[in-house]
Amino acid sequence: MRRTDREITDQETIDQIIAAAGVCRLGLSKDDHPYVVPVSFGYDGNALYFHTATQGMKIDFMSANPRICFELDQDVSVVRDEQVACKWGQLFSSVIGFGTVHEITDPPGRLAAMNQVMRHYSGKEWEFDPETFAQVRLWCITIDQLTGKRREI
Repeated sequence: MRRTDREITDQETIDQIIAAAGVCRLGLSKDDHPYVVPVSFGYDGNALYFHTATQGMKIDFMSANPRICFELDQDVSVVRDEQVACKWGQLFSSVIGFGTVHEITDPPGRLAAMNQVMRHYSGKEWEFDPETFAQVRLWCITIDQLTGKRREI
């Protein structure tokens, strides 16, 4: 990391940023073409979980290349300078990670993954309509590396 003065090395702080993030952006690659897409997610301290429809571009990209990059952020705001354009910037807390994505196909694992996503946004466990639940696919990102970065005033 170039700006080591902004680096976050404390795992608890990284976990707090992830817990406060509203969206996870996935960086995918297929046939030398990049694709970035936001997803709803859940995090259990070791892995990220998300759901998709039964088919689509995300699935095509993940099937072609399971290596994945992801980004989460919080507390993003613009820093303005009314006199000097190059002094504008951003305040933020962010986490970037790398890992491998795989589909969760076993029924208990699917239920646990979907509840991890729902717990992130609602703080509680849910029961799911079987017909609706059958229309989603669940995924897990096994995290290989996480880095955090923050710019504060």
